[in-house]
Amino acid sequence: MALKLFYAYRDAPERRAALAQARGEPERYRLFGLDELADRGAEVRHNLERPGPSAGWARIAGSALNAAVHRSGGYGGDFASVLASLRQLNAADVVLSTVDTVGIPLILLRRAGFVRTPIVYIAVGLPERLVQLRGERMQRLYRRAFRRTEAILAYSAAEADRIRSWLGPGSPPVLFVPFGVDVSAFRPSRERAPEVDVISVGADPRRDFDLLRAIASRHGELSFRIVASADRARELGRLPPNMSLETDLSLAQVRDRIAGARVVALPVRDNSYSGATTVLLQSMAMAKPVVVSRTEAIANGYELEDGINCRLVPPGDVDALERAVVDVITGAGAAASLGTRARETVERSFSWERYTNALWDILSDVKR
Repeated sequence: MALKLFYAYRDAPERRAALAQARGEPERYRLFGLDELADRGAEVRHNLERPGPSAGWARIAGSALNAAVHRSGGYGGDFASVLASLRQLNAADVVLSTVDTVGIPLILLRRAGFVRTPIVYIAVGLPERLVQLRGERMQRLYRRAFRRTEAILAYSAAEADRIRSWLGPGSPPVLFVPFGVDVSAFRPSRERAPEVDVISVGADPRRDFDLLRAIASRHGELSFRIVASADRARELGRLPPNMSLETDLSLAQVRDRIAGARVVALPVRDNSYSGATTVLLQSMAMAKPVVVSRTEAIANGYELEDGINCRLVPPGDVDALERAVVDVITGAGAAASLGTRARETVERSFSWERYTNALWDILSDVKR
């Protein structure tokens, strides 16, 4: 019998845009291996099959549940899309929760008996959410709910360690599964002439674009470009004249912008889950020299070596970031070497095939 798999996605414009694209298009990369697992024989469905928002009853019930959760000291999420999909997800063999926004409602509804299907939970910043729980009673409730998952996956070894510690003995497996990159879709473009010296890409609230803005102000001879979400762009304020800003680009456009940059700079505030991991791996696959903050999220498990396949700098250290960026730009030979070894690293250890194979093995084990 084929594995019946239900994907729970965050209801976001970029996710719906990816689902609307034909198979093989770059945007499908945002779907956490849906196509690849279908090719392995899984019957896949998801919570965004409706063309618009969840049904009115689900939105009303979801708002009421969120209000009750928050009043009690808990942390909620998108109850509406989970409630609207209960029939479909309860007909599956396993639910793959791709983000905490839907994952937290899923585990709470499973504890309440509304969700009967086993859940494999992908954590993306879960420890930072758990610290917002108010009171020991709420901590116990969430701990019991998370212990009813089949497995919890994290893209950061540090995040996996924190979750294990919080859950304590008797918890389900908490697995570090490094993210991956499609090394065919993201590949070097050797003939492309640089259009900008430094690019930084990201929508994550942990991105520290202020550091890059400060460096741009110090180096009028260099050109800088930021690609961010509209929300993050509004927080940036006035930019120096040698820094441009683009918002809400498609993944194909992001790939094009990375290809046209000499250096990729990814400053990130310290945290357990975000090291600009997706853009980092994409840029490395394109053989770009990358300067990235050494957050807990990428300090271990991603085979990063300062001066070998990237440049690692302390989070929040504007001077260290500036030195590394300038060193890479002014040392053409070293930059080429960093990019070449970066590409070798992702080809060897962080391909999209390796990532989707890991997902398949974990999800298949749940059915067995």
